[in-house]
Amino acid sequence: MKKPNKRDTINLFFSAFLILAFIVCAHFFSEYTATLPTTIGALISILVFAVFGLLVFYATRVGDGKAVKRFSLVTLIVLVIPSLYIVIASLAPGLPLNDVFASNGTSVSVIVTLASIALGYGIPYTFLSGYEIAEENAENEVNGEMLEGGLEAALTDEEVKYTAEAGESAENTESDTTEETDSETE
Repeated sequence: MKKPNKRDTINLFFSAFLILAFIVCAHFFSEYTATLPTTIGALISILVFAVFGLLVFYATRVGDGKAVKRFSLVTLIVLVIPSLYIVIASLAPGLPLNDVFASNGTSVSVIVTLASIALGYGIPYTFLSGYEIAEENAENEVNGEMLEGGLEAALTDEEVKYTAEAGESAENTESDTTEETDSETE
């Protein structure tokens, strides 16, 4: 693991400051939403904490290098869908577990707050995993081109060998048949 340089330390400081500042702002938003009607106040609180989850993702996943994009079905199933259900069930009285997730008066429950943060973190994490630093002395990398070899190359080599062996055996069979017909005609 490399030692962080001055720039990395400053970025970590600003990320921590950003998170702490948002926690203070979220407190003031929750105080403000306590004076609003229950559904509207809960919706605003959920959105504020989802943005907080997005900021946590930003603070923990951004770095130097190239963005790594991927789709994670596991993250979608395990993190995003349950969080989304908890948030929706807290707002919709007809859904199962609404009595567990619904707010107890002035603010959203702790489970809905955590689900909102998980939703804000999980949505970008499902599609992005952050940034990857390209190593300068990569052994297998050739000027950013695709790497050769691996399973695909092994399968292709096997297909070529199989085709070549099948072709040789077909040629041998044809030449044997041709020699037999030539000898029979003589």
